[in-house]
Amino acid sequence: MLNERIKKLRTLCGMSQVEMAAKLGISKQSVSNWENDNIQPSIEMLLKIARLFSVSTDYLLGIENRRYLEISGLSEIQLTHLQQIVQDLVQSNNGETE
Repeated sequence: MLNERIKKLRTLCGMSQVEMAAKLGISKQSVSNWENDNIQPSIEMLLKIARLFSVSTDYLLGIENRRYLEISGLSEIQLTHLQQIVQDLVQSNNGETE
């Protein structure tokens, strides 16, 4: 599960293994080994991966499926707009599944 989540997040962000490795200060081979389920990242590295992709460690480990957005620094008006966008997306999603 962890290997699949790392690869999915990396590719969704349009990031190569080399780019991800550079952002984490590790070798491309480490990223490749994680994605191929040859080795597991350390706890410290798991935290760095979670921060890089703005997800929880529980998400990476497959314990939960929720993702989050970093919204600190946004104004109240921006937060209100963002909340409305999310509500609109949820409503349009609900309409598609019915």
